[in-house]
Amino acid sequence: MNKRIALSAASGAIIAMFMGVAMAQSFPVKPLRLIVTYPAGGSSDLMARVLAVKMAESLGQQVIIESKPGASGSIGTEFAARQPPDGYTFVIGNLQPVAVNPLLSKVPYDPLKDFAAVSLIATGPNILVVPASSPHRSLRDLIADARAKKGTYNFGTSGPGSMSHLAGELLKRAADIDMVAIQYKGSALLTQDLLGGSVQLAVSDALPVMPHIKSGKLRALAITSEKRSELTPDIPTFAEGGVNGLVAVSWWGVLLPAATPKPILDRMHAEVVKAIASAEVKQKYADLGVTAVSSSPEEFRAYIVLEIERWGKLIKEAGIKAE
Repeated sequence: MNKRIALSAASGAIIAMFMGVAMAQSFPVKPLRLIVTYPAGGSSDLMARVLAVKMAESLGQQVIIESKPGASGSIGTEFAARQPPDGYTFVIGNLQPVAVNPLLSKVPYDPLKDFAAVSLIATGPNILVVPASSPHRSLRDLIADARAKKGTYNFGTSGPGSMSHLAGELLKRAADIDMVAIQYKGSALLTQDLLGGSVQLAVSDALPVMPHIKSGKLRALAITSEKRSELTPDIPTFAEGGVNGLVAVSWWGVLLPAATPKPILDRMHAEVVKAIASAEVKQKYADLGVTAVSSSPEEFRAYIVLEIERWGKLIKEAGIKAE
């Protein structure tokens, strides 16, 4: 009896494997959906649209963008997790909904159990900016003044648990300065108040602030990468400004629902990597202030695990809570 059960199980596994291979060979036979978890016009949305066009060229099927914003990316992420694991729905995941939101509050998905990692698609450092009216022209000047005037500094964030919030908390600790976080609902409102001078500084992603840096309305003091970025070579690193250990990189990647058959996962991985490797995508991503990158599924999953561990420690130490 046990032998018969074992043979039956083995046969079932073999049949499932061949079915998966057959599915991958014919995949896709209909349009795909790419879920974007943030509003139109933001970094995730713009990167997704570039990726969708390039993948559609190779797949021979439309890749339709479907926006599901809200709850700092959690609404769209949950929606993607609940879709059939057939490869036809995938999502752009990034730091906040994948690694941070589950640490701040109970979310209706598990980023590791409910998703299959496909590949990273982009990374980008954040930039410490001050209004043009600020007297500070270097990171050292700002830190010296903040230390001398304890309790008088603030920094803006695009929301609790956002990279701008986490990076600001890192700056407080790395530079030994006291600052109060001012929370905004999104980077647009934060940037508006930075331009108006009602916020003293922010550690922002590049997209909303680069046009204002170029126009002289904002001043860039430091970048959160280990070395100067090729995209912004004139902006020094935090280490160059005397603050060691402050490295904070925003990232974006493609996720599929868990239980997606491996042949389909492998096909999607190959298509994503192919798109990201194209000169066209690399240039368009560079125009958005990010660097196009790719990874294996295993590397991306391991990276997510490390990010959860890293930011979990800071969130606990800083007492960061969801609003």
